[in-house]
This record gives sequence, C-alpha cells and structure tokens, in this order.
Amino acid sequence: MKSIAKSLVSFLKAEDGPTAVEYAVMLALIVVVCIAAITTLGQNANSTFSFVGSSIKPPAGGSTAS
Repeated sequence: MKSIAKSLVSFLKAEDGPTAVEYAVMLALIVVVCIAAITTLGQNANSTFSFVGSSIKPPAGGSTAS
C-alpha cells in the first residue's frame, strides 16, 4: 500500500504531461457529460413508459383484486 502511495505522489509531482489540475478538469467535464446523458435518457425512458402505460387498456369485465 505504501508503494502505491509513493508511486502516486511521484506521478503527481512529475512535470511532464498533464498535471493533476488538468486531470481534475477533464474528470469534471466527463462527469458533466455523463450526468447530461443519463438525464436525457431518463427523460426519454420516462416518456416512453408513460406512452406505453397510457396505451394499455385494462382487462374487460375483470375481477378486482382484494
């Protein structure tokens, strides 16, 4: 566990490549895109289920559950 922490610290201290701040910005953008996609899919699924639910007719002359 200690070696993982040391390698993580040395990776974050390295000057070459993207910095930790850039990684955080990329992660934030990815999270925003994921939330937007999930919200859109959820709204589409909700409208689809509502449409199907309103299209289904209850059984005729049926018995009521008690």
